[in-house]
Amino acid sequence: MGVSKKAPEIGTLNEGALHAALKRHYGGAEAQFEVPFSGFVADVVRDDTIFEIQTSSFSGLERKMRALADQNPVVLVHPIAAQKNLVRIKDPASGDFTRRKSPKKGKLCHILSELVYLPSLLNHPNFSVEVALIEEEQHSIYDPKARRGRGGWRTRGRHLVELLEQLRINDVHDLLQFVQKPLAATFSVQDLAAAMQQPVWLARQMAYCLRHGGLSSVCGKQGNALLYELIQ
Repeated sequence: MGVSKKAPEIGTLNEGALHAALKRHYGGAEAQFEVPFSGFVADVVRDDTIFEIQTSSFSGLERKMRALADQNPVVLVHPIAAQKNLVRIKDPASGDFTRRKSPKKGKLCHILSELVYLPSLLNHPNFSVEVALIEEEQHSIYDPKARRGRGGWRTRGRHLVELLEQLRINDVHDLLQFVQKPLAATFSVQDLAAAMQQPVWLARQMAYCLRHGGLSSVCGKQGNALLYELIQ
């Protein structure tokens, strides 16, 4: 999917653009959309599997996901931007805009920041998470009333440019693929960060998911740092 070099049309700037594009991708030609299911509404139902698209936080999702998974296979899809193009529309009337690349680059392992909200659900046989690594455009428009009347930029929508990679996480054991180097029998969060080759804050989220997903347990302390061991 290519990106247009023309100014974005204001009429297309809606909050659900990215969500809608992912629904179309995961639905295809044979899917049903917005299907009432177990007291909830499922985004996509295809081949007897529910695909739920969540472009924002997983906070508060566990009840819905567990209720759906108790009845049917569920794939929770979450996009992470490996590349984000920031489009600022200066003048809606003329279509004058600027485009620049964001310095922030998301990675597949950043899904851990959302999995902390439902780590035990990864053990459900009907539940999985799919990370969609994407290139996206984020559209903003200038609002003179923003920031207490001083003016500012308001985000008006996220738009899919290209789907780069997909990773399916079927259970908590699949999180270990984010560990690049062998772990010792007992390890701290700092050890985990080194093995993941990622920052400590992300390793701390990994440790939380492993512990609350039943794959590790606390086995001691080293100074003020907890020590963990994997449960075989």
